Amino acid sequence: MKHFLNTQDWTRAELDAVLAQAAAFKRSKAGDQLKGKSIALVFFNPSLRTRTSFELGAFQLGGHAVVLQPGKDAWPIEFDVGTVMDGEAEEHIAEVARVLSRYVDLVAVRAFPKFQDWSVDREDRVLRAFAKYSTVPVINLETITHPCQELAHALALQEHFGTPDLRGKKFVLTWTYHPKPLNTAVANSALTIATRLGMDVTLLCPTPEYALDERYLGWARDNVAESGGRFRMSHDITEAYTGADVVYAKSWGAIPYFGRWEQEKPIRDAHRHFIVDEAKMALTNNGVFSHCLPLRRNVKATDGVMDAPYCIAIEEAENRLHVQKAVMAALANQ
Repeated sequence: MKHFLNTQDWTRAELDAVLAQAAAFKRSKAGDQLKGKSIALVFFNPSLRTRTSFELGAFQLGGHAVVLQPGKDAWPIEFDVGTVMDGEAEEHIAEVARVLSRYVDLVAVRAFPKFQDWSVDREDRVLRAFAKYSTVPVINLETITHPCQELAHALALQEHFGTPDLRGKKFVLTWTYHPKPLNTAVANSALTIATRLGMDVTLLCPTPEYALDERYLGWARDNVAESGGRFRMSHDITEAYTGADVVYAKSWGAIPYFGRWEQEKPIRDAHRHFIVDEAKMALTNNGVFSHCLPLRRNVKATDGVMDAPYCIAIEEAENRLHVQKAVMAALANQ
């Protein structure tokens, strides 16, 4: 049984098949691939695009989605093994996942990091506990990676360039300022898929402290060795943007300060100029800009960038629907 926890777990051929199926769903949205099937969408954190696209996607393929929010409309869940459950949690993941598996054909989970201890959060315990105890396929709705988002981004780029072959395109993944520290999930995933597709990838961030976790840097190095792409990290805005074909923006917190955000704040505040603006985009090779959304205008990117013809963020957001349908169809019929 295959899960969809990270794209790195899937072969390139499998990913290409999902993207091709997503493109087909975009041309014709209705289908019966999930007829008579159901999916439980378990949200520990808020959602707009993910919830909407998965619910509609299941419906359009003839299936049914059940949305659960533990601690709100479902019981709080315990994930530690051997714990004495005398606190807030009412039931253990060992029962939750196995019971849901008796009801539905797929389980999907969104669970953000706690932002207290990266050595704990990087283990992705909530998602992996569902995968451990579930007897049906599990889908990652965003934890410390966001594989559905990266496929939507890949599809948007393939559409823009008119080819599934993105090898050699200069891809800049740039950190941007945000008044609050954010999850590294989308950055981890953007780095993963861009290197997987053989692109010339630059990770642009203010200081070495903003480097992503070594796990994902390692994936990037392994991917380019296999795909023939390139990967490097830069702190030079002008050099990174010059000649870029793609600029992808995301804010994330510096891992050395994980759980100590007030100590990181002066560093973040000193790099507000990393905002994506028209002047930086003018350095590119008529490059496209995108972001996973939600985006704070005039903080991460200017109005001029967001409203420009080269911004494909809305196309990427739409593609969430199509790639997720392809993922559900592949898993439910394996």
